[in-house]
Amino acid sequence: MGKALKRSHIREAAFLLIFEKLFRDDTCDEIIESAKDADEYDFNDEVCRIFKAVSEKAGELDGIISEYSEKRKVNRIGKVSLAVLRLAVYECLYEESVPTSVAISEAVLLTERYAFDTDKQFVNGVLGSFSRSGKIPEKNIPEKAQGDEE
Repeated sequence: MGKALKRSHIREAAFLLIFEKLFRDDTCDEIIESAKDADEYDFNDEVCRIFKAVSEKAGELDGIISEYSEKRKVNRIGKVSLAVLRLAVYECLYEESVPTSVAISEAVLLTERYAFDTDKQFVNGVLGSFSRSGKIPEKNIPEKAQGDEE
């Protein structure tokens, strides 16, 4: 499980595990074991760490999603969109190495790949509102580009 994976692959594999968890009452470890047994996609310890962290913080993440979702209550959000939103909000808040803009653009790409066009717009809107809220730690907000002041 120590494979070197690109960040986008780590994100997608974590998303798939998060999505699967929405349908099952199994523990994170049981879902990981099932994924290993199925051997359907590559994942490593980083994928498992993110999946477990998102699962542990699901209530907190859903509260944030609910706060910025003007059109749908959390229990009315499609499972693909909910999994994507949980992952993106988690990355914005807790993954210091992931800039907010990257978390959002990658979330939109995942939604584009796995959901409907209306879901893409919804996810982008929720994450855009969240990113403008001032609740994301400053370390994850991109600074002005070098040379902007010249």
